[in-house]
Amino acid sequence: MKEQSTTKGFAILSAAGMLTKVLSILYVPLLMAIIGDVGYGIYGASYQIYAFVFVLTNSGIPVAISKLISELTATGNYKDAARGFKIARAVLGLVGIFMSVMLIVFALPLARLTDRRAYLSLVSLSPAILFTSVSSSYRGYFQGRGNMTPTAVSQVIEQTLNIIFSIAFAAYLIRYGVEAGTAGSTIGTSIGALASAAFLMFCYNNNRSFRDKNNLNEHKRRFTSKQLLRKIINYGIPITICVGMTYAGNIVDVINTTSRLVVGGFTKDGAMILYGYLNKYQQLMNVPIAIISSLTMAILPAISAAAVVRDENKVKHSINYSFRLCFLISIPCAAGLAILSGPIFNLLKFRGGAYIMACGSIVLVLMSVMQIQTTILQGIGKLYSATIYSVIGIACKIGINYILIAIPRINILGAVGGSIIGYLVPIILNHRMIKKSLSIHISMLGHAVKPVISSIFMGILVFFVYYVLDILIQLIRPGYIANAVSTIIAILIGALSYVFILAIIGGITKRDLNSMPARLTRCIPKFIVSKIR
Repeated sequence: MKEQSTTKGFAILSAAGMLTKVLSILYVPLLMAIIGDVGYGIYGASYQIYAFVFVLTNSGIPVAISKLISELTATGNYKDAARGFKIARAVLGLVGIFMSVMLIVFALPLARLTDRRAYLSLVSLSPAILFTSVSSSYRGYFQGRGNMTPTAVSQVIEQTLNIIFSIAFAAYLIRYGVEAGTAGSTIGTSIGALASAAFLMFCYNNNRSFRDKNNLNEHKRRFTSKQLLRKIINYGIPITICVGMTYAGNIVDVINTTSRLVVGGFTKDGAMILYGYLNKYQQLMNVPIAIISSLTMAILPAISAAAVVRDENKVKHSINYSFRLCFLISIPCAAGLAILSGPIFNLLKFRGGAYIMACGSIVLVLMSVMQIQTTILQGIGKLYSATIYSVIGIACKIGINYILIAIPRINILGAVGGSIIGYLVPIILNHRMIKKSLSIHISMLGHAVKPVISSIFMGILVFFVYYVLDILIQLIRPGYIANAVSTIIAILIGALSYVFILAIIGGITKRDLNSMPARLTRCIPKFIVSKIR
């Protein structure tokens, strides 16, 4: 099993993450046409609960597996790395079974927290908890080994089957009512997770042993099974709490948002429709966030391995590299989503909610920075600090939401304001902890300058390209086609102009180009490559 560089692993995971998120967005209009706006609001509410149970099961131990294997491999302890994975896999499997059963048992009271009509959806989602726990353990293993390809392929398989079966079951069951149709739209999640787990098990069986000439070295320090289990628990629990509290905050957000909208004068169905708008905004945000998540998965093993052997230069390089990439990706995506929010919503046939994206795209940058900071703290062993700061941010977010959403003129935009404060607070705290722990200079603003300059020029160009094209094409073919063609062309021109300006001002270097996969660099136009120094 070949180990990949951080850049190559990131590129592979990014491509898969982008593809899966784009697929998940493209099928939303078809799903909404089947189950309607209210059904989609119920769907979003049930998924928030499922996501919370999912992260309680799958967020901590897979990251612990990745961190443990990368650390033990870095010190040449291959036998314990293999044993540690098997112990963690068994623990995660047992937790997955328990949580699946608990989700079935408590589906009704959990549904009542948001909307009682989400009950059937939660029951149909319960098997997915077990299947994802199996696949998550193997993903942690491959990531710890520095091989991101199995994870990437499994994500595409999972999402593709999820879409196919979710649409099919939703279309079949909607005849029995909106609750049944919404439940049908979640069945594909379990089927996709099962297929993903089967694929990863196949990959593992074909690459089962640590093939290294030092595999049998006896002078390496060995750990007992109890010590390995303790390491997994010590790594896994704070990460689970950190991510779990974030998703618990999302569930509180569902209750908070809908109840406060009712206080602000909306009906229950009207509040659920507005929450559906917020859900669409969050789904669109998840497309670029998938790239940042890929970056965190790629850099965690690198930082953990460098930290355990006390390679300060590599730790510093990995941290600066991750922040640089974070801003290179998140800033232009945020600018593009804000400028083209209306056209993109029309392209995807999202009914309403574009104004939320126009106002709230800045949250994308804040989310990205916080994800990177949390990964850095986890990599250097400051797991509980990352958890505490995340909880503080969630508390701030809930409080701001509670106040703003009930104000009629602000309503659903209050959730955006809460998110901005909810990310800013932990970002400041995380930054202080990283500087204190590593005693290195990290200029986050310095990494952001060139992406901001390039995004400003890109945004101006995209604005004029879209509106000029839209006016011209409307004369020939008015309606949806004019918007779709103008939007797609504007996005493509925007991406090219952004990279071109980056190349001119030195935001991309020859070193960056050489570290990218050859297939990716061949896609970059020659007139841009010629400007890279």
